[in-house]
Amino acid sequence: MTRTFLGMPATAPPGVGHLRGDEPFPAAARRGLADPQLRRNLRHATTTIRGKSGAVIAELPDWERLRAAGSAIKADVMARLPELLEQLEAAVVAAGGTVHWAADAVEANRIVTELVAATGSDRVIKVKSMATQEIGLNEALAAAGITAVETDLAELIVQLGEDRPSHILVPAIHRNRAEIREIFLRAMPGVDPGLTDEPAALAAAARRYLRQTFLTTPVAVSGANVAVAETGTLAVVESEGNGRMCLTLPETLITVMGVEKVVPTWRDLEVFLQLLPRASTGERMNPYTSMWTGVTPGDGPQNVHLVLLDNGRSAVLADEVGRQALHCIRCSACLNVCPVYERAGGHAYGSVYPGPIGAVLSPQLTGVADNASLPYASSLCGACYDACPVKINIPELLVHLRAQAPHPRAEATVMAAAAYTMDHPVLYAAAQRAARLTRFAGRRGRGLPPPLSGWTLGRDLPTPPPETFRDWWANR
Repeated sequence: MTRTFLGMPATAPPGVGHLRGDEPFPAAARRGLADPQLRRNLRHATTTIRGKSGAVIAELPDWERLRAAGSAIKADVMARLPELLEQLEAAVVAAGGTVHWAADAVEANRIVTELVAATGSDRVIKVKSMATQEIGLNEALAAAGITAVETDLAELIVQLGEDRPSHILVPAIHRNRAEIREIFLRAMPGVDPGLTDEPAALAAAARRYLRQTFLTTPVAVSGANVAVAETGTLAVVESEGNGRMCLTLPETLITVMGVEKVVPTWRDLEVFLQLLPRASTGERMNPYTSMWTGVTPGDGPQNVHLVLLDNGRSAVLADEVGRQALHCIRCSACLNVCPVYERAGGHAYGSVYPGPIGAVLSPQLTGVADNASLPYASSLCGACYDACPVKINIPELLVHLRAQAPHPRAEATVMAAAAYTMDHPVLYAAAQRAARLTRFAGRRGRGLPPPLSGWTLGRDLPTPPPETFRDWWANR
């Protein structure tokens, strides 16, 4: 039995899933910064996506009204989430599906593992899903002797390469096509030794590898982009068609969905089907939008399960400021405009949710103390807020979480002294004059003695101006 229940503001349990890194962001980011190939791959990919997205967004005269509508719908959902989830459960059950409630990653993994084991299958095919990565479902299935096969091309690359995703939308964004070819040659069964690194050839190799798996695996596991409370409809949007295969061919379909993904009505779904493709892939609409409502006799999966996952979301919901992070529709627009993500890469965040949204969502799901460095993984430039299709004020959340992060006593003492100095004009004027001495600290402050040198490990000490504003004013 779990000691928590859905709706109780408990954080995600440690030791299971992929929300916590092994080291703080600054240490992990240094490796990314030192990898020129990684930075080239990221720069090329994010620049391409930004360009495509900007072009299709510019076509819509009502884009800002759509953003406002998406934000309003999400705020409404957060305000009445319990009743919407109960409405969703009733609609799914009425349509022939089964609903399971999972308080945390441990419970969700147990539910899915037991459902798969009950079918007698030792293999499942998977649609790309952030929620199943979050809870470490593949590892839990493997421990039970069940093989999970990723069918999304990028996720397959990550899986065969024994790697970790580094982007919400494009998990293998840190790999170029030459690296992908090497992974396929090394790890893909039956691959042609003469395989080239042309994208069409790589895609064809993956298609041949997956096709037989699609046709012979009776169980599929998916996530859900949206669930409609009034009808019990679940929706998955994707670009390759692998999701459509997983959602229609197997006998059993198990969907793991974060509780925040629900929307009240079918009309609300319209808004997100316009926002998501433009903000994420730079497309006017997704190539494949699959929707299913319970069980249809003789058509598609005949055993349909929905696992509603909390795993710290109730704790996020309890924070009236922090709950904005639950508005996220996983479009990755914030990653594609973030200068920190583009240089450090997704692995530096240590969580399945990288980039700006990961810097505000992961610490709340785990408890800020477990991810205390992530709210500082930002320059607060605000590009993420401008790009977000549902207007999540990520800079505001970053500052909010920084205030909750544990601070060393010495830092608190220094900040208190600074606040006192700024509140007293005479002391502040003296401090400005003393600041001129920093010119003796060496280039960019690298000559500062400990503990002051710690401040310049991750930033440059500004060069003091030759004349302060007070001096300039006094001279005039």
